[in-house]
Formats: sequence, C-alpha cells, structure tokens
Amino acid sequence: MKVLVIGSGGREHALVWKLAQSSLVERVFCAPGNGGTSDIAVNINIGVTDFPALAELAIKEGIDLTVVGPEVPLVEGLADYFAARNLRVYGPHAAAAQLEGSKIFAKEVMTKAGVPTAGYHAFDNADIALAWLDEQPADKPWVVKADGNAAGKGVLMCDDRGEAVAAVKKIMVAREFGDAGNRVCIEERLSGYEVSLLAICSGTDCLALAPAQDYKRIGEGDTGPNTGGMGNYSPVPEFSPELINFGIDKVVKPTLEAVPFIGTLFVGLMITADGPMVLEYNVRFGDPETQVVLPRMKSDLFELFMAAVDGKLADKTIEWYDDKAVTVVLAAGGYPDCYKKGDEITGISEANAIPGVTVFHAGTVNKDGKLATNGGRVLNVTAVAPTFNQAIDKAYAGVEKISWNGKTYRRDIADRVREK
Repeated sequence: MKVLVIGSGGREHALVWKLAQSSLVERVFCAPGNGGTSDIAVNINIGVTDFPALAELAIKEGIDLTVVGPEVPLVEGLADYFAARNLRVYGPHAAAAQLEGSKIFAKEVMTKAGVPTAGYHAFDNADIALAWLDEQPADKPWVVKADGNAAGKGVLMCDDRGEAVAAVKKIMVAREFGDAGNRVCIEERLSGYEVSLLAICSGTDCLALAPAQDYKRIGEGDTGPNTGGMGNYSPVPEFSPELINFGIDKVVKPTLEAVPFIGTLFVGLMITADGPMVLEYNVRFGDPETQVVLPRMKSDLFELFMAAVDGKLADKTIEWYDDKAVTVVLAAGGYPDCYKKGDEITGISEANAIPGVTVFHAGTVNKDGKLATNGGRVLNVTAVAPTFNQAIDKAYAGVEKISWNGKTYRRDIADRVREK
C-alpha cells in the first residue's frame, strides 16, 4: 500500500515513522514534510491547504490512504474534498472538525451530550464581554479562549478578573490571533492535573490510545505563555484504567453520538477533585503526544487507520509495550513569540545513536546540504525505556548532543514521574 501523510511537524514525522514500519506499507509520501521525514518518506512540496494539488498527487501516485496531521486543512474541508473524489482519507469532514475549529461549538456539543466540562460564556462583542467581566468577582480565575484556530496559542490562563479583561482585549481588540478572535469563550478555570486522551474513531466506534501528559507552558514550573507543547510523557501512572474507561464512556462515545466522524478525537482532560472535566477537543493527533504514544504502540497503525476508514474498527484492539516514553521539545530562542529561522543544526546523528532515542523533526529544513531550523518548535527528542528515570535521562542525554544558536527547552519534563 501507499500512504500520504499531510503536514510538516513532529507529529507528522512520528506518523510517517510508525506507518513506514507496517508490513502492508510499500511507500510513504509526506506533503510538505520536513528535514526528518525525507529520510523515510518521499517529501512533496505541496502546502497543506492546496487541496487540488494534494488530490492530484494522491491520484497520480495511487495513494491508498491519506492521513491528515494538522487541524487547518481538516477545518477547511480537505476530507470532504478527498471523499468527493473517492480518495480514502483518515480525518473528519469539515462539519465535525468544528469540534476543534470553534471553541464555542465544542462547548455547545459538550453541553448537549452531557459531557462534564467547566461553565462558560460566549461573546461576539468585546464591549459586552468586558461589561460581563466587570460584574464578576475580582479574584476569580478564568480561561479566555479565542474561538477559532490560533495554532495552540489562543488559550489564555487568567488568575483574576484583571487578567481576563486584558486577555479579551488582546484577542478581540488588538486582534493578536486574527480572525480566530472574532468570538471569545470565557470559561471557569479548573484546577487539578491535565491528561491527553486520544481515540481512533470510526463513526461512533472508538479505540482509546495510551494517555499522555503534556507540558504547555514555555517555562519550567509551568510558567510563561502557552505554547504548542514543550514536552510529554506516556503512560500517566495516576490516570488509571478506570479513568480511561470513564473518558471513553462519558466523553468520547457521547461526543461521537452527537458528531460522528472518522479520525482521531483528542480530549484534553482536567482531573479535578470532582472527577475528570473536558478542557478541549482536537480532531487530530496531538503534538507532541503522538511522539510518545506511537513509540509505545505494538499494533500496526496502518491497519488501525484502514479499519477506521472501512468501518471495521469494532473488530480491532490495540497492543502496547510496557516501556515508558518521554519527549523533550527543542525550540528556537524567542518561541512562542518572535524567533529566528535558518540556524544550522548539529548533533542529531549522535542523539539518535543513544539506544532508545529517536529524534523527531518538527521545524527543520534541508538547506544547501545542511539541516537548519525552520520553525518555533524545531525537534522532539523522544526516549523509550523500561522506567521513567531511564527514559528521562536518555531524552536529556539526546538533548545535550544537539546544538544550534538559540536552542531552548524545558529542563523539568516528566519530573513529576521521576522516582526520587
């Protein structure tokens, strides 16, 4: 079989890496790909929203399955475009992709489906939102979200009313996230610990993937602004099989009953004193969750995707390795704000030579025969080992092998599961 993976980040490199291991897969294409996918796939320089060119590629190369990595092409209707041309695609149609494309739509679905989540208020006018906030307690914490896609950065954590007011102005007045800020969702801020639960979905059928723990903030100790994710680990010891079952039975299945689709449903959960509560939906594999979940998967990912697309997922199960996985994101200096591109990267081969370490490329490009930075999140150093301590140590040993001007990363990834 031939597979096309759409996207250019660390998630897509991990998908390509795992799909290429399938005995059923002869060749993998990646559009547009990055400096790492080119080692195991055929990179094709087509943008993720160039639907006609992507469909032409799929037809010309006889692609048996297209896997969509990022959310933007899904929200804009790539799966619909491919389906209209009888091309198999793993990813939801545009209407279902609104679960990620609109924070307000997602909250409406959660409410309708009886999914546990925080209370919220939606606004399409900044003055009305600010007037409503003026009536709230001064010391109450909030989460203010741009309604549309904002590359993972449109969620602002606010410790009090003053910060919430500033967040609304940033989103709706200063328009720092563009049209994503046409509407705003103001939610009650929950406390607890977060878990990422992903499920492969086929209509209303689903299979849970191993849970993962994400680190969203740029700085150690969960400080600074939100990013696309600075590190991850899997499994999550305190997230028991009972909690996984709760997530599937009380969140994923009711959501699919309301909005059935083919693809991956990503559920961001906050485990509170009152039980799990849903923070958000994504309609694709998480990044960098994918980079720790797939290395622990024993099953054939391609088989699972085909079963989902062909409506045969109910016949499948997923097997996992017992090993632990940790990934550390290496970012460009200045991320998530202004950052430089084009710096030469060295040391990846040395990092990959460490047993159990795989370096997934995120924002890289081959330039004049050398590998260079080409994004905010540049590399993901993933390590798999029998214990978390070993995985953490291996991941950071890999990090130390890699260099470029301005490299930055968090030094506390997976500290909470390190055995003292």
